[in-house]
This record gives sequence, C-alpha cells and structure tokens, in this order.
Amino acid sequence: MKVFAVINQKGGTGKTTVTINLAAHLAGRGRRILVADMDPQGNATSGGGVPRRALARGMYETLCGADAMQCAVGAVSGRHDILGAQAELAGAEAELPGLPKWQTRMREALAPILPQYDFVLIDCPPSLGALTVNALVAAEGVLVPMQCEYFALEGLSDLRRTILELRKGWNPELRIAGIVRPMLDPRNRLERDISAELDRHFAGVVFGASVRRNVRVAEAPSYGMPVLTYAPSSSGAEGYRVLGDEFLERFGS
Repeated sequence: MKVFAVINQKGGTGKTTVTINLAAHLAGRGRRILVADMDPQGNATSGGGVPRRALARGMYETLCGADAMQCAVGAVSGRHDILGAQAELAGAEAELPGLPKWQTRMREALAPILPQYDFVLIDCPPSLGALTVNALVAAEGVLVPMQCEYFALEGLSDLRRTILELRKGWNPELRIAGIVRPMLDPRNRLERDISAELDRHFAGVVFGASVRRNVRVAEAPSYGMPVLTYAPSSSGAEGYRVLGDEFLERFGS
C-alpha cells in the first residue's frame, strides 16, 4: 500500500498538518514522498514552503491531463515533492463531472509516476465533492485524522459509508488504513474517554501514537514549515516522529 488519502469530512481535524509532517518525517527517513494537494485552500502546498502564486502548473493541470511529474515541485522544507494546489483548483469541483470517467482522473494521472515514489499522500478537501471522490478512487488506503470529540465519531461513520459506496464500483480495495489522533489533550476527560472508545472499536486501525496539542504545531504552517523543521525539539515534533515510525512499521520500511 503506497497511495493514501488523508481525509476527514469535518474541517479543523488536522488533516493537512498530519499530511505535511508525516511527509517530512518519511522523507527524512529516506523515503521518496509525494504530497498531492487536492484541497483548493492549498494549505499542504504553502505548508511545504511553496507559495501558491509561484506555481506555474499543479494539481489543476494534472487533473486536466498534464504530466504529473512535470507539474510536481520540491518542498522548500521537508525534502518531499508536492503536486500543488492553485486557485484554479476550486473550479475543478464544477468542471470534473463534465469530463469522461471523471472519477478516475487522479488515479490515471498518478499511475505513470508511482514507481518514482515510496508513498503518495493526498490531502483532501473537508467535503465530499468531485475532488475528494477522485482522491478516494486513486487511493489504496485512507488515513483519518480525528479529534477526540463526539461529532468526530459521527463524521467517521459518514466517511465509512462513503468508502463502502466507492468500494461497490470505483475502488473495491479501498479501506480505512489508519486513524490518527493529532490534537489530543490527555488532561481532558472527554477526549480520553473517546480516545479509549476508538481503541476499543477500531483495534488495529487506530495508531498507537498520538500528537498532543502543542502551540509549535499550530505556529509552524505560518512559516511554511512542518513542525519537525520549525521546532524539532517540541513535543509536537516528537509525536510526529513516533507516528511516522509507526506508519513505516505498519506499511513497510
């Protein structure tokens, strides 16, 4: 398994932070990593130190048929490659459904370049539209960043239903590969209780590593860096190092 959609249909769950820090750690471990930014907000692009306005080509052109390798750029920090999201990507939500086999555009774009990478992480929008469907059809596994709160559990149920629908036709092998807890406050009893519920109901899927709420993690994107680069000695950076190593143990070192 090498292509992962990082998704939660609820916003503010830390999916982009998980994407850029996991990518940075895996690249630091010598793996060849591509971050595919499918979110028109472009946070995975700017979080890798790449100004959106500086992109000549990116995800929009890739979905329109351009060579993905020619559209990828190197992250300024993190040592991984990025298929960046420009402002034009927002229009793809309306344009894609008018194209033949629109659900498979991303899968077809990635196929020729997959041998160049060990892992591809697709940062998805926080909604179930044409871009997210493309990401899920292209992916082999789904990584779900979750806050430990009640409404997040409801969102997970909705996502599971979406995956089951896509398994019926477009991607029979798609499954939830891992659930990540990127903003855990162990002092909060409710969060501890919901975290324990996740462990009970999704044993073997939930990552044992969790990332505690940390101000350095929140600050890092404004500097165009993963926290691993911005504040490598912080508790947030250590959490992502442990998470990244667990990812490698699970999906291949």
